[in-house]
Amino acid sequence: MAALDGLKVVDLSRVLGGPLCAQILGDHGADVIKVEGPEGDETRTWGPPFNDAGMASYFAGINRNKRTVCVDIADPAGRDVVLHLLQDADVLVENFKVGTLERWGMGYEEVLRKRFPRLIHCRVTGFGATGPLGGLPGYDAAVQALSGLMSINGDPQGVATRMGVPIVDVTTGLNAVIGILMAMHERERSGLGQSVESALFDSALFSLYPHSINTLFTGKPPIRSGNGHPNIAPYDTYATATEPIYLAVGNNGQFQRLCQAVGHPQIALDERYLTNAQRAVHRVELKQDLQAAFSAFDAQALFEKLVAVGVPCGVIQNVVEALNHPHTAHRGMIAEVDGFKSIASPIKLSRTPASYRRRPEAIGQSTLQVLREAGLTDAQVQQLQDSGVIRQIPEHEEAKV
Repeated sequence: MAALDGLKVVDLSRVLGGPLCAQILGDHGADVIKVEGPEGDETRTWGPPFNDAGMASYFAGINRNKRTVCVDIADPAGRDVVLHLLQDADVLVENFKVGTLERWGMGYEEVLRKRFPRLIHCRVTGFGATGPLGGLPGYDAAVQALSGLMSINGDPQGVATRMGVPIVDVTTGLNAVIGILMAMHERERSGLGQSVESALFDSALFSLYPHSINTLFTGKPPIRSGNGHPNIAPYDTYATATEPIYLAVGNNGQFQRLCQAVGHPQIALDERYLTNAQRAVHRVELKQDLQAAFSAFDAQALFEKLVAVGVPCGVIQNVVEALNHPHTAHRGMIAEVDGFKSIASPIKLSRTPASYRRRPEAIGQSTLQVLREAGLTDAQVQQLQDSGVIRQIPEHEEAKV
């Protein structure tokens, strides 16, 4: 038994935040039904790379453990199919532009809440429904720019730089999961569902720590510090005799052990470096002194020496090295199902761990199975197929996926 066994999720979302949320639920046992239109989720085209069946890696990485149903929701008959799927669903995840479901006669407050009182409706949006930016579509990079995230990232002498991963989409998806689980817990008391909203803009602001609280204290915009930390030193990239190493020294004890380990205990006794506040003020001089001390060390040897005495640090690895690291395997962070590999769930439960049961599917791979389970007759399904409202991929195509 998985933690979310018995939970039925209808996933109408696309791109990243919503699909990631639904995949997390699926990894932990939920029956996730991904509903796509005839063109499919646009991330199916976001490549290369593609696998042998033509599926983009971007789509595959966030759509495992789902059954896919192809339904033209723009058609009233297609919307009826979705409503049929929601009859026994626990959760609906969607990220349509604000007002779309309402225009289709499927708004939460107007229709879904009354028709399905236990349903938890999760809406992933760019900026929420109201306010100066309310209703506008949101993409990760644009929200990074608007929220201030981009302004604090990059070289101090350079320009504001997009973070190399879609951090806003990912945190929005995680916040959506948190909201759904909170609503599920509350439903145990009240018997009622509710609407959960997770907005990219809100999640981006929430991710600005500690720059956001620093600015609320000072009223001043933060200055880009490159790899350095705005509040802590030494907390930066430092040159060695080989590759650079990153230090993340958070207290005086760690700093003293660092200096002792590299054979320069006098650095820790320097008046400029006695406390973190003093080290942060004199971070430039500190970096010069530490790099001089590190110049005799190979980066990997230095890493092993420092972690042995409890100094947090890391040699900067590329993604291939990180994925192939023995600790990645030890933590079970590569999931595999039927030969398909992806990053595993980071959530470790002792009795009910995540499971990987279904590889990402082609558009409409499970349409007939899901609709028949939902109670539609063969005649109804055939009529929907004949009219083009639903699609099921042929068996010969299914074998390639």
